[in-house]
Order: sequence, then C-alpha cells, then structure tokens
Amino acid sequence: MDRRTGRFLFPVLVCTLAFTVAQAQVFVVGEKTATADVNTQFTPTHLPLPGGQLGERGQRELVRDLEAEQGFAHRPLPMGAGLTLQANGQLQPSPEQYKKMLYQKGQSSGVGDRVVVTALSFKRDRIIIDLNGGPYAKHRFLSHVSFNDAPVTQVQATATGSRVTLVFEGGVPDISAPEVKALLTPVIDFGAKTSAEAYAETLPKPLQESIALHEAKVGMNQRMVLAALGAPESKVREHENSDPDAPKYEEWIYGHVPQTVRFVRFRGDQVVMVKTCALGKPVEIHSEDEMDGYTAPPNTREIAMGDQQPGDTGRASAPPTLRKPGEPVPADQPNKVRFPDDPDAKTKVQPIPPPPSQSSPGVPNNLRASTPSPESLNPPE
Repeated sequence: MDRRTGRFLFPVLVCTLAFTVAQAQVFVVGEKTATADVNTQFTPTHLPLPGGQLGERGQRELVRDLEAEQGFAHRPLPMGAGLTLQANGQLQPSPEQYKKMLYQKGQSSGVGDRVVVTALSFKRDRIIIDLNGGPYAKHRFLSHVSFNDAPVTQVQATATGSRVTLVFEGGVPDISAPEVKALLTPVIDFGAKTSAEAYAETLPKPLQESIALHEAKVGMNQRMVLAALGAPESKVREHENSDPDAPKYEEWIYGHVPQTVRFVRFRGDQVVMVKTCALGKPVEIHSEDEMDGYTAPPNTREIAMGDQQPGDTGRASAPPTLRKPGEPVPADQPNKVRFPDDPDAKTKVQPIPPPPSQSSPGVPNNLRASTPSPESLNPPE
C-alpha cells in the first residue's frame, strides 16, 4: 500500500471508530420509560350533591372562597387543559392517554407539589379551574407596543400551569366551596387548613355552622366575623346618633348595590347589630344576642421564660454568667472599666494639671507659657 494512501485511510478509520463509540453511548427515553413510575390508580368520590342550580350569588361565593386556595397534587398534573373529572365519577382521559399527555406536553406539577387555584369560570354543566396560572399565557396588548424599537413591557413567558374541568351531570348544582374541594380530592388535596379554618374548629358547633354558611351573628367578635365573611370592602367609624359626646362604633360593609349589602356594627370588639339589605326585600335587622350563651374568652398573653411575672416587684435577676453556681467573683477582675469614683480602685485618677505659667516657681523660662498682651491681640492700624 502506498504511503500516501495509508496517510489518507488512517484519519478515516479514527473518525469511523469515534463515531461508532459515540453512537453506542446515545440512548433515547421513550414514553414507556418516562412514564413507568406514573400511578394511574383512581378512586372516585361518593359525595351527596345538593339540589337546585348554581346561581350568580353562588358563583361569586365560589370565586371568593376558592381563588388563591392552596393544595397539594395527588397525581402528576400535565400542562394544558386536558384533565376532565366527572363529579363522583371517573377521570378522563384514560390511563394510557394520561401517560401520553404527560410525555408529550410535560408535567406542570408533580406528586406532592403545592398548587394554587388562580382562576375559576363557569358553564352550564361544568366548573373550569385553573391551577398555577392556567394553561394559557395572559395576553397583554402592551406587548405589541414599542418605543424607539424597545418593548414597553416584558414579553410574558410561556404558561406552565394546568387546568381541571369538573363536570356535573344535569348542570352545576348549588354547591359550596368545601364540596368542590371534596370532589377534587382524587386530583388535589386541600387538607391543609387555613388559619380561619383552624380557629373555627375551636368554636362550638352552632358557630362553626354559621361560619361555614358565611353568616355574621350578634355577639361575635371581629376574628369570628373575619373567619365567616372575610375582610370588609369598607369600614366606617361614627358617633352614635350623630352625638359628638356619644361613644363611637365601627361598621363593616360587605357588598354593594345592586348586590346584597351587609352592615356589621361593632362596639369595641363585639357585634351589636347586623343589617342585611337585599334588592326587593325588606331590611333585616338583628340586634339581639345570637350566641346561645357562649362568650368568647378574652385575649390572653402567655408569659414566656424570662418574662417578669405579674405582680413581681422584686429585684431583677442577675445577668447571665459562665461561672458555676457558688463560684466566687474575683476581687480584681481583668479588663474591668474603672471610674474615678470607684471605691475598689487602687489608684485614683489624677486630674490634668493646669499649664505652667510665669509665676510658677521652678519652671524653666523656655517652658513657661507666655501670656499675650492686649497690644499683640489688637495691633495698631
């Protein structure tokens, strides 16, 4: 073989061998491998559904109670609007299509990840629930506007949320937020309690039912009203009977015309009157106690370790130290700050002597301070 031919074949053989080795290390993850650990077991719920049809007021209450609610995913949620859950029924799509959707569209939330309800919409027979921003990016017209070839606003990134559609046979009933959460249990766990729910569970059963029905009763305190109705839209503080010498009251206002408007009046921390104004109905006024003899305990403060006990007029405790109990304190402590009036100081601090003058005996002439004469201070012009 010619030497020039060998020089040509050697690089070709090296490249072929490197390509063969590299090709042997390349592997492709298929659908079965990527979705092998996905659990497709499903257990439908068995929740008795209420009658009637969901009205506009019920829709507003669901939006108020469910938006911004947080839960935990019970199964991987695919990106997009692909999951349809029948009320007390099966989950669509089928297990094979569910795995295919996860493989093709990607995963929005994994098992145990926290999800947030960001939007709700209603149709005749379904409730559409968007999670973590929903499957579609919000369109903003400012993204098409630029100034000197520079965009006015930042272009929004691709949406990575998901959507679950809850379908009801025969139309959406007059359902409440806890019932919607119970129907979504196979997909999302809303078991994490909010502070208002945890507080409501400490109250008697009648008050728990009133808070669950979003009703304010005479005798409640402000914390109970917040747990039942949430934060008010506005507050008013006025004197009773417009008398400037009369005590003030605070009124919380919920809703606005033409909706139902509620006025909850407080005197101090207790509700003294609840007024409900609905369109086309007489005004309902409740001013009698409705707590069935229950009195909320006063606000108390727990005394932590180190706090001064009530009525304790003794001397303050000694400062912390690293000495053992009973160990004597040395008389001459190093690095101790000593003051002139310290009785333990061995040497008194001497005051600074005045500067030497001409009348001081024994002071050389070259060290005596010369007193300036008035002529030197005011020289003649």
